[in-house]
Amino acid sequence: MSERPFHILGIQQIAVGAADKAPLRKLWVDTLGFRPAGEYRSESENVDEDILEVGLGPHKVEVDLMQPIDPDGRPKVHDPALNHIGLWVDDLPTAVGWLEEQGVRFTPGGIRKGASGYDVTFIHPKGNDTSPIGGAGVLIELVQAPPEVIAALSPHL
Repeated sequence: MSERPFHILGIQQIAVGAADKAPLRKLWVDTLGFRPAGEYRSESENVDEDILEVGLGPHKVEVDLMQPIDPDGRPKVHDPALNHIGLWVDDLPTAVGWLEEQGVRFTPGGIRKGASGYDVTFIHPKGNDTSPIGGAGVLIELVQAPPEVIAALSPHL
């Protein structure tokens, strides 16, 4: 394996799903005190999402509360309940290229704008014959870190 030409800087987000977001809001907002920061809805991704935050500036972490628009549709954003984890990456295009060379499987769609406006892509939960490395059952979102996050988190490598 060649030397990795990018760095994972930290946790950008976690996404938690349920058939109904109301109990999730009761826990994450009303009980734990996370700040509502926005909403996102996408028919093609079958998701109705509340975006929450904790922390400030480049150390802020997002928690996305997700429910399916169509409970019988795909993707099933509520199954499993921990839908995905997002990781800050300092150079997303370089990371994707290198990871593909190592045999990492990505979901369809390539690099695109995510719900929070950052460029994102997803490592598939399962490998296959062509790309045997997957998330071992966990969907992993790679998120392009903006310059202020790179500056704040890079010294911690």
